[in-house]
Amino acid sequence: MKTNAAVILGAGQEWTVTEIDLAEPQAGEVLVEFTHAGLCFSDEHLRHGGLGELPAVGGHEGAGIVRAIGPGVTGLAVGDHVAASFIPTCGQCEWCVTGHSNLCTQSANIPGGADRSKYRFSLEGDLISANCGLGTFARHSVVSERTVIKVDPSIPLSVVAVASCGVLTGWGAAVHAGEVSTGDVVLVLGAGGVGINAIQGARLAGAKEVILVDTNPAKLESAQSFGATRTFTSMDDATEYARQASGVVEGADVVIVCTGNTTEPIVTAAYSALGKRGRLVLAGMSQDVFDKNVQLPGTQLIFKEQTIKGTIYGSCNPRRDVPLLLDLYKRGLIKLDELVSKEYSLDDINQGFEDLRSGKNLRGVVAHG
Repeated sequence: MKTNAAVILGAGQEWTVTEIDLAEPQAGEVLVEFTHAGLCFSDEHLRHGGLGELPAVGGHEGAGIVRAIGPGVTGLAVGDHVAASFIPTCGQCEWCVTGHSNLCTQSANIPGGADRSKYRFSLEGDLISANCGLGTFARHSVVSERTVIKVDPSIPLSVVAVASCGVLTGWGAAVHAGEVSTGDVVLVLGAGGVGINAIQGARLAGAKEVILVDTNPAKLESAQSFGATRTFTSMDDATEYARQASGVVEGADVVIVCTGNTTEPIVTAAYSALGKRGRLVLAGMSQDVFDKNVQLPGTQLIFKEQTIKGTIYGSCNPRRDVPLLLDLYKRGLIKLDELVSKEYSLDDINQGFEDLRSGKNLRGVVAHG
């Protein structure tokens, strides 16, 4: 079959919207009509050539409807509403069976980790990859049943789309990786889709202060509506406030870095706000995913018993946590509708990413019309 898709043909190029070929689902695969796809900085990293093979169909955050199933698929049926999961959950590897399915060994998003035998897209006869094995920037995609999660059909698919990556990553960075608890002082760097949801996670976990730092003043007011207790454009001012608020800890209990391009100066500044026994969580990637952007005083880590932790997918188990977050949404405990700043057509995807880079949107969403 044919389908429209946004493709990156080479590193640094803009998205090309074109018609491509899509093979039928094979064993263990499903055909999904993606109705919505989130615009995430990870796809911006892919565009620059640092996060997977090119050319590629973009998109790893999304939601849609199962339209066909391949042989052997038992957990999904035609008509099911699903959320994309950019890391699969095979349920068999050591990471999955020990409760760390965000590290599943079948992950397709690591550079050089793709299996060409599983490519279902092709362009002018040449096989092309799908970002994270998904390719949600295509109206239709054939994916492994392990990379989609059945969800409540009463929830709008635009909401499900943003919950499938950015919400889970930010919320989990606070709840799972940062282990925020009642009375903690939490500082979040970056008020994009991940940072805003780190704020929501910290608030739900009982933090007494949730401090947000972002250089874009326009984002500060919206951060307060999601639960930030104080907002700053200056890291120095935020650090000083965290030290005053923390008392004997002399800094934040948890600092969560959610910046779109996490550089060494950002990590160093984040560490400067950390108190004794504090947890520094890195949830935002660098543009060059191999950049050595952590250079910290190790002996001070010893003296203060501090921890530095990376987190992928918010250290969540997506099959458990996507439905959990959507249930919190239905009960009015977290905001998801308000995350979608603007919907774009697929033809306008380059404008959507320009708005993301310039900080206009919390989350832009492509609505496949």
